[in-house]
Amino acid sequence: MVQTHETVGEHRYRESFGRWFDEFHVGDIYEHRPGRTITESDNTWFSLLTMNTHPLHFDAEYASKTEFKRPLVVSSLTVSLLLGMSVSDVSQKAIANLGWKEIRMTAPVFVGDTLYAESEVLECRESKSRPGQGIVTVKTRGKNQNGTIVCEFERSVLIPKKGYGLEG
Repeated sequence: MVQTHETVGEHRYRESFGRWFDEFHVGDIYEHRPGRTITESDNTWFSLLTMNTHPLHFDAEYASKTEFKRPLVVSSLTVSLLLGMSVSDVSQKAIANLGWKEIRMTAPVFVGDTLYAESEVLECRESKSRPGQGIVTVKTRGKNQNGTIVCEFERSVLIPKKGYGLEG
């Protein structure tokens, strides 16, 4: 996580997170920490919140009869957690998320799994229509506690160059 402190007065500092467009470089990989252990409450509440009523996510008896033998964590919760983990490194200073693509769930996620995320910078280009801003595309991978990749996706973010965004 990129954390800096700006001096805003005598013996006074302001915490700042994230990167400006100029600070991204193709090929860089950011390991996002801390990880997050998924609880049964997380999975149940997310299922209810998003109105996902598939019993594979919250009915242990139903899930016991599937190939997984236990409830699966809702895929959109997995994506949301990994995305959230990446914010302080990738999009804390963003103006907008421009889109996601190639979302892949590559292994099941269960209650009790701890997820970790990393993002690789795939592309950086200056915006053609917005001077002082650029578009950064990253590939985020989520791994469980065993190092198994459970999810990956690409996203593009509009980020200001240093001196062109909200500094505070």
